Amino acid sequence: MYVQMDHIYKTFDGFHASNDVSFGVEKGQLAALLGPSGSGKTTILRMIAGLDKPDSGDIMINGVRVNELPGSKRGIGFVFQNYALFRYMTVADNIAFGLEVQKKSKREIRSRVEELLELISMQDLGKRYPHQLSGGQRQRVAFARALAPSPQLLLLDEPFAAIDAKVRRELRTWLKEMIGRVGITSIFVTHDQEEAMEVADTIIVMNQGKIEQIGTPDVICMHPETEFVADFIDVARYEAFRRVQPSDSAGNKS
Repeated sequence: MYVQMDHIYKTFDGFHASNDVSFGVEKGQLAALLGPSGSGKTTILRMIAGLDKPDSGDIMINGVRVNELPGSKRGIGFVFQNYALFRYMTVADNIAFGLEVQKKSKREIRSRVEELLELISMQDLGKRYPHQLSGGQRQRVAFARALAPSPQLLLLDEPFAAIDAKVRRELRTWLKEMIGRVGITSIFVTHDQEEAMEVADTIIVMNQGKIEQIGTPDVICMHPETEFVADFIDVARYEAFRRVQPSDSAGNKS
């Protein structure tokens, strides 16, 4: 496993945000932490990122225990739900920010920024500012900025929450394609079942700080292992969603 969480406990003021959480994510896989508000999924993401520290348990990335390692040394890119772009920087400068922190040469930075602008199909928008972009475009820039330093792991916290429903659907498809093209191991947090079903290779269902079930979208939906999963997953909506997917996408479902 590229990312491994072993018996993670985390308590905030007596509340068990993570209660003996263990799971693994394989290299190149796109995994979803799915659950209702307060289920502990964002806490897990923050601990992987080094923003919070577990009370006990081991966090392993690429075979290395990172509990004591600063987030900046973990090789992680982070995409937030509110974009977190620098308002007074252009699109190109936002993407270049992490490379400048790494003290890359101007030539390297320019080349990498051009490469990422092409990846997100915004080649002609590098000189624009965040307020001149749509919500979907801003999230694409946030994605490019997270990828710029070539991280080994990408974390996304409710990446589509601030975007309207139509654009959100389009961006989900785009994100899955981009992550597949880049081949980066990714973990994202969501409370949206349809979002998890459409985007993730593996879904980790959480409830009250514990893992209820881990599996592919089909397994989670068709073979729930707990009463909570059976109640939380909308089978009828998932079946309707599968019927409208292109045949090649359906064929790739596990």
